Amino acid sequence: MKRRSTVRLLLAVVLGMALASSAYAGTLEDIAQRGELIIACQTQGQPFSFMDKNGNRTGSSIELCRLMGEEMGVKVTFVNYDWDGLIPALLSKKADLLAADMTPTLKRAMKVAFTTPYMYTGTVVFTKPGSPFKTIEDCRKPGVNVAVLLGSAQETEAKKALPNANLKAYKGGGPLLIDAVIKGHADIGINDASAVKGQSASFPPGSIRILPDQLSKSPLAFAVRYESQDLLEWVNLFFLTISLDGRLAKNIEYWVDSEDWKKDH
Repeated sequence: MKRRSTVRLLLAVVLGMALASSAYAGTLEDIAQRGELIIACQTQGQPFSFMDKNGNRTGSSIELCRLMGEEMGVKVTFVNYDWDGLIPALLSKKADLLAADMTPTLKRAMKVAFTTPYMYTGTVVFTKPGSPFKTIEDCRKPGVNVAVLLGSAQETEAKKALPNANLKAYKGGGPLLIDAVIKGHADIGINDASAVKGQSASFPPGSIRILPDQLSKSPLAFAVRYESQDLLEWVNLFFLTISLDGRLAKNIEYWVDSEDWKKDH
């Protein structure tokens, strides 16, 4: 009887060690064995993620992810989601990494682990050229119809900054907000500055006017599941490396700070 108990104890120890070893195998090891890094990205998100005039996926975030794949020595696969589907896709393990122009808010960080911010941008208000809205103060009047993206940081900001407004939340990408303002479905739109600047390229020149004052400034970051701490540390090191060797600055200068990409894509 004593011998049987000892054998059972040994088996339990071996099983526990096996489970611990299995649990220790991180996301990076999974990616390496699979030979593939799966990225959840936006379907409409110029200049960060979009399909260009030749039908090719590109953008600031997309090219950064391709660079990650090169450094890892694996292929990169992109899976497309509307804005409000990005975090659920990551949490359900349909992707290893979420790469979008997402603000790392405290609320979102309750669900996913954000990388160190790789750039900073701001939230802007835009309207039609001939509209009466000239300043943010004008937008605080009661009854103003405001277009925002469902589940975005800008939706939360709009609720706080424009408490008397009528918010219209759109499911999809930033171009929907621009289209809503142009067609008169909303008086103003609120979104990330770089996104508005990039996505307005798909509309006739002069279709919208961006108000001079920013609603707020915010960081942008990628995200992983909390269980993927090894991947989080690797991505942080990746951003540090390409910031030191100039590749990050080159990416942002081309895609975000200039409009050079428009003639190429």
